[in-house]
Amino acid sequence: MTFYSPAETAEKSGFSIDTLRYYEKIGLLSRIARNGSGRRVFSDDDLAWLGMLRCLRETGMPISEMLRYAELARGGEETHQERMELLKEHDRRVEERIARLCAQQGRIKAKIEYYRESSGLRPGLSAAPR
Repeated sequence: MTFYSPAETAEKSGFSIDTLRYYEKIGLLSRIARNGSGRRVFSDDDLAWLGMLRCLRETGMPISEMLRYAELARGGEETHQERMELLKEHDRRVEERIARLCAQQGRIKAKIEYYRESSGLRPGLSAAPR
């Protein structure tokens, strides 16, 4: 099994060392191994878990729900259904947010087109034609 220092883990996961400490403190990371000197070392499994946490966080899941998910994950196979329901609800919220963003992006594109037309620019050009 390969182990990584906190700095290597931060680099590989995209989380800062402070965030790794915080996630361990609040219980999102559990049972982080220690080396002979007592320093934390992270495994490939820890990196995979951090990848899931990053996904959840970047898609807007609140820390409280991430904690619930982590608690359920520690519960083993008997919590699969609850985890699936939690993720399905989060997925529904992500879909709603994507739809809102797409609608807003449409407004932005329409405004860009308005400025392009009012400036006499043709699509794809950045300066007025000569």
